[in-house]
Amino acid sequence: MNYLNFDIDKAKDTSKELNILLADYHLYYQKLRNYHWNIVGHSFFDLHEKFEEMYDDAIIKIDEIAERILTLRFQPTSNYSEYLELSNLKETKSELSDREMVDNLIEDHGHILSQMTKVVETADKCGDEGTIDLIGAYIRELETTSWMLDAWRMKTEDTRKSI
Repeated sequence: MNYLNFDIDKAKDTSKELNILLADYHLYYQKLRNYHWNIVGHSFFDLHEKFEEMYDDAIIKIDEIAERILTLRFQPTSNYSEYLELSNLKETKSELSDREMVDNLIEDHGHILSQMTKVVETADKCGDEGTIDLIGAYIRELETTSWMLDAWRMKTEDTRKSI
């Protein structure tokens, strides 16, 4: 592990947290596919396209998270049964309204952001700047996506807080 300049024993904890994040992203990805396939109604065109954009992004992150675990010299989890055990997310049924889908995704974002914070805190303990940098970018991107979904569900008369 000389090329990473930190202790592999400390990286083990980071890899465990990354594996939970990997499980979260797998369930999130599948949920997005489910919603993309099953969206109906007035929001079909907007959300069908948005969900596809989101699952395309999620699949890239799944690969990057797994590769980061491998970079740390640990094994990424790769079985759905393990993902279901590890993940902070829960599956949902397919027959949801557009509003229920968006509400559920925003709730999932909260769980994923929480897990990302755990990854960053654990990586910081061993000086793992690579993982911190990777996950920091993910946090910013997911916060933006959450804001956009939240704006979608707002009513026109809803206002933002003044500075």
